[in-house]
Amino acid sequence: MQGEIEDKCGIVGFHSKDESKDVASLVYYSLYALQHRGQESAGIATFNPEKGLNHYCGMGLITDVFRDYEIHNLTGNKAIGHVRYSTTGQSKLENSQPFVVDFGDGFIAMAHNGDIVNSEELKKELMDEGFYFKSDCDSEVICYLLKKQHYDNDKNALEAIEAVCRKLVGSYALTILIDGELYAVRDPMGIKPLAIAKRDDDYILASETVAFDVIGAEFIRDIKPGEVVYFENDEINSYMLESAGKCKLSHCMFEYVYFARPDSTIDGVNVYQTRMNIGRELHKLYPIDADLVVPVPDSSIPAAIGYSRASGIPYGEGLIKNRYVGRTFIMPTQEERELAVRLKLNPIKEAIKGKKIVLIDDSIVRGTTSKQLLNLVKEAEPAEIHFLVGCPPVISPCYYGVAMATKKELIAANYSVEEIQEQLDIDSLGYITLDALVEAIGMPKENLCLGCVNGEYPTELPEGIEAETYYKP
Repeated sequence: MQGEIEDKCGIVGFHSKDESKDVASLVYYSLYALQHRGQESAGIATFNPEKGLNHYCGMGLITDVFRDYEIHNLTGNKAIGHVRYSTTGQSKLENSQPFVVDFGDGFIAMAHNGDIVNSEELKKELMDEGFYFKSDCDSEVICYLLKKQHYDNDKNALEAIEAVCRKLVGSYALTILIDGELYAVRDPMGIKPLAIAKRDDDYILASETVAFDVIGAEFIRDIKPGEVVYFENDEINSYMLESAGKCKLSHCMFEYVYFARPDSTIDGVNVYQTRMNIGRELHKLYPIDADLVVPVPDSSIPAAIGYSRASGIPYGEGLIKNRYVGRTFIMPTQEERELAVRLKLNPIKEAIKGKKIVLIDDSIVRGTTSKQLLNLVKEAEPAEIHFLVGCPPVISPCYYGVAMATKKELIAANYSVEEIQEQLDIDSLGYITLDALVEAIGMPKENLCLGCVNGEYPTELPEGIEAETYYKP
């Protein structure tokens, strides 16, 4: 459900053959295409062979953070960029990325998408060794581990990355500048997406293929799970981590259900087609007699179209989304939280009144937003409301980079489908089944991370982690 779950980040990396070229503006536009992955902060770090490292971060949307002045000062032909939503660590400037560690004659700048589940243990070890942390998020832990291996232990960049990845448990897609050279790393399970493209003499790395489309770059391939990509002689080079191929593939299913833009393709699977398939699978499970199929905009639109085509029931816009509502306001009271839903969505009464509607949403997490949404829809006086959900019941938290909730806050972990339907006060409630979702994605079940819907996680979890509350603004 929109507003109840957020992905952690979007990352970008650039390598241009032309040393006189400044790529910051291209990074900016690529991050703009990934804005849906994080709206709290944005940052870019660039490397110029003559001027060295330049970096700038700020709070808010990328259009708020970067003006012409900041972009023009970020000179260099190699760069990384980041847009952030916090799952570990608070929403503050100190947690914005890329992180930069500058010392002696060298530096490391890093952008991270994912979550390291053993980060507290690793952080304590580093603090015991004298490292000082300016942030409270796990990405800085990785940066200091790299510094320790590369400079303190005198390993080359690939050896340092290998040594660090042996210690990490969790999800990570990384773009890294080490002394002006660009590296990209994807964890051996492939939980978070990462791909590479080419534009003239430039190579671009990004979380989603939409970042390539906006700048006219040609997609080359996805980065393989457990792969490190780097550039020598301005050509792509590949190094496979020792753990590559030894871990169970665990691509995040929520990328296909909700997070990724529908015009992205991730690990060979088109997101728009997957969501269309979800709608068709929902119709197989719930062939409802209705007058109108209505999506909760925007992520549920393809699923609603898929249901409409499979059922023959007309598709219609029954809810209009205000796309100019940001995430910068605080809603301490219930009245204000309800107002926030009204700011974002408004029903078209003339389209809904007196009709039996199939309302389709991507997921239900806590259930609070769904209740508020359905109260809005009821004000338009439909004859019946049949609520269908494109994700199975979320029964467990995510520990790999999705800001979701603790188990006690997850409505499906504490109530049956029938009880949830009763709480929502609707005519019917139907979730897609796990098998139907896997069929819609078209990827083997064993290659997906489904921990939030079946409680089976791809890594061991630290003791007591289920009691932790991930930061939720």
